[in-house]
Amino acid sequence: MIKLLLVEDDLDLAGNIIDYLELEDMLCDHASNGVAALSLMAEGHYQAIVLDINLPKLDGLQVCARARAIGNDTPIIMLTARDQLSDKVAGFEQGADDYLVKPFAMEELVVRVKALAKRRSGQHTQLSVGPLQLDINQKTALYGSEPLKCSPTAMAILEQLMRAYPHPVNRQSLIASVWGEESPDSNSLKVHMHNLRKALDSVGNATVSFTANVGFQLDVSEEK
Repeated sequence: MIKLLLVEDDLDLAGNIIDYLELEDMLCDHASNGVAALSLMAEGHYQAIVLDINLPKLDGLQVCARARAIGNDTPIIMLTARDQLSDKVAGFEQGADDYLVKPFAMEELVVRVKALAKRRSGQHTQLSVGPLQLDINQKTALYGSEPLKCSPTAMAILEQLMRAYPHPVNRQSLIASVWGEESPDSNSLKVHMHNLRKALDSVGNATVSFTANVGFQLDVSEEK
């Protein structure tokens, strides 16, 4: 399942896009302004971002530039009513990966999102945070030279925390990324988080902290 962020201030259009994307088995978060978009980007991991240029508070070009400036390399598709070459060039210069002019066919948006998400998924096979390394394909992790022994679900949780590092991941976003549409029972996240913390503690100086109304955050020290 592809998880993406839609940033669009036209709520009617946003609703139509979300409905269509969900029919295509995509999980879609929504922000209606640039400030909210940057906040969601910091909290959750997305495989693609669909970003309108004409936004309140911060426009799409500013959002794209700020995201790239802090190291966010999530593929971005810019949406706009502007079809001049100079407008497209401006988007690409700020770090956009693709450009779609309104009005557009929903089918075309889906094809472009899937293409960018697939390209992204093939780019990163390993994640590193200090001495902690995770092989996404093999679903294995090392702290220095010590293997991390935990369940596949705990490993999936660790992957999301490492992708977001040094930012926290809120509870809802974490559950959606790990379990998708399958809602776990009330204790599942708690149990798997306990096991992950135990596994991290056994191999090095790393843990997962939790802050109410903020979320879970990976804490890693170079010292064992």
